[in-house]
Amino acid sequence: MSALTIITWVLSGLLALVNLMAGANKIIKPHGGSRPMPTLDDYTDTQVRLIGAAEVLGAIGLIVPVLTGILPILAPIAALGLALIQFLAIFAHRRYGEMFVPNIVMMLIGVSIAVLRFAGV
Repeated sequence: MSALTIITWVLSGLLALVNLMAGANKIIKPHGGSRPMPTLDDYTDTQVRLIGAAEVLGAIGLIVPVLTGILPILAPIAALGLALIQFLAIFAHRRYGEMFVPNIVMMLIGVSIAVLRFAGV
């Protein structure tokens, strides 16, 4: 196993874990003023849950297809989808003056994983 393959798996695991936790949090916790992120107050409960569902499905799509060998093309597509979610989150966080550097980092990791997976790593 090459070093690049190991790096790709570590980055995939990190991105999947972060999005799985964030997405599950959006799905499970009730929507409203009690949320730690005021950014989510701009969205309806349904919208927040759909964003959370997209994050959870993206996390699953990042790992499972490559692990099982069934439709592995879904992994780079999932990585690009998660990168898009992070890209859009940057604008939402900027509107409230919140820190968005973690979103930039996760977006870059998602794009990197997509490039590596498309390259066959």
